Amino acid sequence: MKSHRLAAGIGLLAMMFLGCGMAAAQGIKIGVVNFGRLLDEAPQAQASQRALQEEFAPRQRELRNREEELKGLEERLQQGEGFMGEEERRDLERQARDLQRDLNRGKTEFAEDLSLRRNEELGKLQRMLIGEVQGYGREQSYDIVMSEAAGVVYASTAVDVTDSILEALKSRFSAQGSGN
Repeated sequence: MKSHRLAAGIGLLAMMFLGCGMAAAQGIKIGVVNFGRLLDEAPQAQASQRALQEEFAPRQRELRNREEELKGLEERLQQGEGFMGEEERRDLERQARDLQRDLNRGKTEFAEDLSLRRNEELGKLQRMLIGEVQGYGREQSYDIVMSEAAGVVYASTAVDVTDSILEALKSRFSAQGSGN
């Protein structure tokens, strides 16, 4: 799908160059943005990552505590081997098995919830970045701003607008306070 859009975009550019003549085509202003870099370096992305870490830290701590509790039960079973009564050993084994099952379920739920929230935040961030790039393209009178993710094979640093957009994002982040 992306390759079809890229081919169509390249075809459109080729028709523009052929139809307008080389002199007119030289007036087209094209920019290239690296969305991967924006997602990595934008302060809004970093703030979103920190917020997710803070949101899920209590559950992660709880899972670690339960892992330690399970490790303690397993150690008691090993240390008590030969000295522990049969009923006490069975109770500890049952507790360990139940705790392991709960821990596995908790880890699965944690991973699913974290993945869901991360995807929600990524979607919000992507929409914001697309809007920022579109606004930047309009404000700076670009005719075309392409994304490297869409398959640009070569782009000189002269047309890469990523640094400028990052500066705008940093300014907007500073002006907003925390960026959320």
